[in-house]
Amino acid sequence: MSNYAPTLNPPTGTQFQQTVAATRWRKRMTSLMWFSIALVLTVTFAFPLYFMVISSFKLDREVLSASTQLIPANFQGLTNYQRAFDVVPLARFFFNSALMAVIDVIVTVFFSALAGYGFAKYRFRGSRIMFLFILITMTVPFQILLVPLFIEVRSFGWDDSYAGLIIPGIMNAFGVFMMRQFAYNIPDELLDAARIDGASEFRIFWRIVFPLLAPASASLAIIIFLFSWNNFLWPLIIIKDQNLAPIQVGITAFTQTHSAEPQWGVAMAVSTLATLPVAVLFVFFQRYFIEGLLMSGIKG
Repeated sequence: MSNYAPTLNPPTGTQFQQTVAATRWRKRMTSLMWFSIALVLTVTFAFPLYFMVISSFKLDREVLSASTQLIPANFQGLTNYQRAFDVVPLARFFFNSALMAVIDVIVTVFFSALAGYGFAKYRFRGSRIMFLFILITMTVPFQILLVPLFIEVRSFGWDDSYAGLIIPGIMNAFGVFMMRQFAYNIPDELLDAARIDGASEFRIFWRIVFPLLAPASASLAIIIFLFSWNNFLWPLIIIKDQNLAPIQVGITAFTQTHSAEPQWGVAMAVSTLATLPVAVLFVFFQRYFIEGLLMSGIKG
């Protein structure tokens, strides 16, 4: 029997260098490709914001100019911003939006956490059917519910009031779903230990469960605040008094063609101011927002 065994020829120094160079080139091309894709997406999403901000310093005729001006030809400074406060009660619009958004966030986060915890950790008759019904409501477009919701709110006498503006939005099916998925991460042993120590069910929720849901609560709070702050259709339908209108409806005061000449520069200035609260909120709470979305994966 022959003891001969073929030997593998190790790569020479030149071949090894060529392999390393080829690998580095592929990595650089891959990085360049992903950077190009990210750059295109960033420009696509950021350009409308840039156009809005830069248009707030333009004349009205320049905003609708056929040629896109990346830099104002006649820089107006803060003139459009000053005109906005002179024409309408802008501070009142911001107060109404802030009031609606803050109440929606507080009530929605608390009751969504309470309901989500109940669906995640308690088994009772009909729980699956009720949760399925909640999921089904997430698939129904709001526009379909607009007319019956308006009739219902009007029957309560809440039209053209803070109650009609705020109460229909203080509960959210998505919030219940999100909190339920997140609550599955809470160990049952921790809850059982609290029950052995004599804690009531609500005390367990308030002192143990709700603090553990803080990342999800922060994420949900940002989502609800964003939705409530940018809500336009429902306030437009239910509110007639200008003193009750939120900022998104107030912007239309500068673009109505039937009442006066549209003031597009002022509208862009107000839109820029309306964007700032959401941008600042996300900058300070983006860590909780991302963590909450990552940890609220579908389980159970």
